[in-house]
Amino acid sequence: MLTFVLIIIDFFGMIVVLGPTATGKTRFAALIAKEIDAEIINADSRQVYKRMTIGTGKDYDDYIVDGYVVPAHLIDIVEAGYEYNIFEYKRDFTAAYNNIVSRNKNVVLCGGSGMYIESVISKYRLDEVPVNEELRRRLSVESDEYLVKVLSAMKKLHNHTDTETRERLLRAIEIESFMKDSQSDDDEIVVPECIIGLTAQRDVVRNRITARLERRLQEGMIEEVQELLDTGVDSERLKRYGLEYKYITMYILGELSFDGMFERLNTAIHQFSKRQMTWFRRMERNGFNINWIDSELDDDTKMELFNNFAAQKK
Repeated sequence: MLTFVLIIIDFFGMIVVLGPTATGKTRFAALIAKEIDAEIINADSRQVYKRMTIGTGKDYDDYIVDGYVVPAHLIDIVEAGYEYNIFEYKRDFTAAYNNIVSRNKNVVLCGGSGMYIESVISKYRLDEVPVNEELRRRLSVESDEYLVKVLSAMKKLHNHTDTETRERLLRAIEIESFMKDSQSDDDEIVVPECIIGLTAQRDVVRNRITARLERRLQEGMIEEVQELLDTGVDSERLKRYGLEYKYITMYILGELSFDGMFERLNTAIHQFSKRQMTWFRRMERNGFNINWIDSELDDDTKMELFNNFAAQKK
């Protein structure tokens, strides 16, 4: 049985647990949640999808602490193939958060999707942007390269998914144009009591990523993607989910060999991990205080550090 010496957190607020992939965020969030009488809200952009389990790393056992199953929200809420967006996420987060605190529970927001996390703890403008037919008509004759230049002039391209397809490019320009021209009140935000970041040395993360990829392939990740295709999920839609779903779909369709799929996917996950850390470092530069903990530490030590960070906020 795990034993921790923690302060009693007497507020009804939120703890954020973030970090790059393969650093054990979910398990640590569950340990915290168990100790402070909290429920977890997912902040992973792909774990919202049903039937996408192995590839998105829904390690359900991580939520079980000493026989207690920590409640988790915003996992398996939409069908695979649907294009869930950040506006919907903030809406669903707000509903889940209000439900949890209405029952006098604390909240642990946990995930590696920096945009999702920032959407609920910063003044993100997330208006439900209407389609601008006139703008789209004017842009329809322009090349993708020109559209990228237009979008780059409007905002920093932290999120590469905005440029993955022409439709995404058009939509991103449409959103930025709307926000520039419209006026609205700042979105309501939830200020976290404490932000914890899990990290590890690069070689440790690299080894974990590769070992985890090998394990998930053995556990049936290819079969999971095949089943999604067999039940009608469009292959191009799966590719747009990225990482595992992109490269395994390419392998199933014969566009890559198994070895080529493994090599490219492994590299892509490493690159994704670096992009996550770049996002979190940018958050720090923008004023967010992230308390970093080495994920290689044992659970008792990590929880003691969390205790110290939380106590500094009192």
